[in-house]
Amino acid sequence: MFQKARIKLTVWYLLIIMVISGLFSLAIYTAVNRDLSRIERFQKTRQQEREGLAPALEQFRRDRERLGLPPPSIPGGFNTPDPEIIKETRIRLISTLALVNLGILGLAGLAGYFLAGRTLRPIKEMMDEQNRFITDASHELKTPITSLRSEIEVAQRSKDLTLKDAKKLLASNLEEVKNLQTLSDNLIEITQHQKANNNFVFEKSLLKSIANEACKKITKSATQKGIKIKNRVKDILLEVEKNTFCELFVVLLDNAIKYNPKGTEVTLSSEKTDGQVIIKVSDNGIGIKKEEVPHLFDRFYRGDKSRAKSEVAGYGLGLSIAKGIVENHNGTIRVESEEGKGTTFTIQIPIKHSK
Repeated sequence: MFQKARIKLTVWYLLIIMVISGLFSLAIYTAVNRDLSRIERFQKTRQQEREGLAPALEQFRRDRERLGLPPPSIPGGFNTPDPEIIKETRIRLISTLALVNLGILGLAGLAGYFLAGRTLRPIKEMMDEQNRFITDASHELKTPITSLRSEIEVAQRSKDLTLKDAKKLLASNLEEVKNLQTLSDNLIEITQHQKANNNFVFEKSLLKSIANEACKKITKSATQKGIKIKNRVKDILLEVEKNTFCELFVVLLDNAIKYNPKGTEVTLSSEKTDGQVIIKVSDNGIGIKKEEVPHLFDRFYRGDKSRAKSEVAGYGLGLSIAKGIVENHNGTIRVESEEGKGTTFTIQIPIKHSK
């Protein structure tokens, strides 16, 4: 599909170049032909004038010879211009213009094919990303739906289903429904962050108060797992969308709690420099494989080692959401990690938001 669109766009480029080149060549031929016709008319006029003076000049020459004087110097140019030369000149002009046009079309075809590829590349990448997203989302949705269906079908066929079994089945189904709701909420949120014209309201807020609110939301999970959170964020005033920025902290803290063993620490810190705020979320947990780091912000990606050790439930959308939030604040996010020593997420955003 992409190749067909590229060829079609190249053909359109060539048609446009052909029209422009044709008009340009026609203008050149018309101008040169006009000059050739003018030169031809001028030569004929001069020839006619000189032919009219020929008898007088011949008599003048004879008079000088009779007086013993040398013959006068008579300028040439009495020959009528050869029409074949003018015709050949016109043919050569047409041939030259045709060759130039063919060269232009050849170069334009190559350039058009290259430019068409560059023009369509963002569209192709967007379509590929959309297809991957749909495929991944369908795969993730399939698991809980299949589980729900299987449990319900088994229970439906059972003739000895007790009230206790029914309650157990409902509890299991409710858990799968919660998972589906979490997945759908995350997918909607990712879509929201990708919109260029989202309705986010940026206002001046204290970074420390946002961090405190995020820590409160994650306290229960951290306590259950025995992970200590150290909030060293400073009182820095900056323009952010408060709710989504609080969610950014929650995502990163939740990620650190999920993928780190009991007894580890998570530290929040910040500093202000050159109109920017640098925020770090660090832990001293299991770390991340070097080859996995470039894929951490991909949708539905979860590192095998981390998942195997922590047995973490999730869909691998949290860090993708975090990246979307940071980009909506015109910032950047990067990861540094070493296996067995911990991971640090570094966020850099401008103090003053600009669209």
